[in-house]
This record gives sequence, C-alpha cells and structure tokens, in this order.
Amino acid sequence: MSNEKVISETEMHENPMLAMTAEKGDSELKDYLVEFVGTKMDKEEVTVNMIAEVLAVEFPEFVFAFAEENFLRGYQLGIDDAYRTIERETEQSTTTNE
Repeated sequence: MSNEKVISETEMHENPMLAMTAEKGDSELKDYLVEFVGTKMDKEEVTVNMIAEVLAVEFPEFVFAFAEENFLRGYQLGIDDAYRTIERETEQSTTTNE
C-alpha cells in the first residue's frame, strides 16, 4: 500500500462509523471482506476504516465510482435545497408585500 491516504485518529472521531469493528456473520461477502482485510493487515480486529482502505488499494475503480456517485447525489441535494430556499424566500416576500 504505497501512496494511500491513511485516515487520522481525528478524522475517525468526526465519523465514528469508520472506527466500528466489522463482525463476521451477516453475509458471505462480509465474512470474506473481514477475513481478507484481517489477513492483509495482519489484524484480528477489523474496522470499517480498514476495509475502506484495503478496498481503495485493491479495487480503486469500485471505490472511485461509489465515491463519485455519493458526491453527485450530495451535490444535487445541495442544489435542490438552494432552489427550495429561494422559492420559499420568494413566496414569503410576495405574501409580505400584499
């Protein structure tokens, strides 16, 4: 794992889900990922952050596509919120002027 960005302890506190321990048992894929990451990183306890880091190195196309889709949905949500705010302000100013 050469040029990867390691998430700092501070960043994990900002998103506590990254520090959650991933437990086996829910599905075959999850069992495989936990086992693979544990072996790859030589750790018995695997966190969500560790899985994300290994996926970013081993399968960057997937992580990039997933992140891009998430970014675009967030950007669209922001634009929708901005338009709703403008419409609301326009309605309020119209009713106030009457």
